[in-house]
Amino acid sequence: MTALRLGLVHTPVMPFGPDHAIDFDRLGKLIDFHAREGADALALPMHAAESVSLPEDEKHAVVAFAVKRAKVPVIAHVSEAGSALAAALARQAESAGAAAVVATTPYYWTPPPAMVLEHFVIIGDAVKIPLFVHNAPDDMAGSKVTADMMIKLIGRLENFAGLIDQSLDWQFLIELMTLAKKTRPDFQLLGGNELFVSAAAIGATGLLAPLAGIAPRLIRGLFDAVRAGNLFEARATQEQLAALRQAMKPGGAPQLKAAMRIMSRDCGDPRPPLLPLDAPAAKALVDALAGILAAEPRGW
Repeated sequence: MTALRLGLVHTPVMPFGPDHAIDFDRLGKLIDFHAREGADALALPMHAAESVSLPEDEKHAVVAFAVKRAKVPVIAHVSEAGSALAAALARQAESAGAAAVVATTPYYWTPPPAMVLEHFVIIGDAVKIPLFVHNAPDDMAGSKVTADMMIKLIGRLENFAGLIDQSLDWQFLIELMTLAKKTRPDFQLLGGNELFVSAAAIGATGLLAPLAGIAPRLIRGLFDAVRAGNLFEARATQEQLAALRQAMKPGGAPQLKAAMRIMSRDCGDPRPPLLPLDAPAAKALVDALAGILAAEPRGW
């Protein structure tokens, strides 16, 4: 049983300077902003923070910096192509003081379920802090997380604390939560994006919010309303966030950073091979966001 219960988790972007080096001064301001604007915890560096463009030493430096700076728990993202590589990142995160680690299925490879299970077991065995599995099928095409796999992982790992789900596959989630609660009553389900009302109806008690750097107050309002059981009342806020998600398509670091710049929280351009939005796309985003973010904070 883990004492760490995740609520509203923000996923900061990664600020870069003109030379594409990490801007730690701005990262500190960003961490302070998220803590001030309602984050119960921070998860970083997630895919929204261009984690696949960060070498191991930078990932370790970012987690260590965040642990020292943040006033909330830090969940370290440790996904890698190789199980030993991910386990090494997990050990580094634990030594730096991270409260938990989170991992997706292996990068690049599309191994069968038995191998994916072993991948998560190796990561979880490397540390004593909680492990969360991140099911992100849009990012990790070809590698599937199943309810059966997660139940087997519960049996193999004492520190397997829960699933962060981005699939919106309600049938899968209902099956998982029905089975998981029988074997691990404190098993946690977190929504992997801001569509929280439906996830909460299935049993999600936490939320990973990639858009929190843009609309933290909308997201906090949605989270608080849902956690209070006011699902119908939360629908209006959910619809606003759905409109924001639609405006941000196709999503990812270029759109997130362009929107952050619109909100006067400039975090630089993404690292190549990602490119910043060109002028017409940036103007279209400004127009699309007009009105949606009127009540959100500007600047740091």
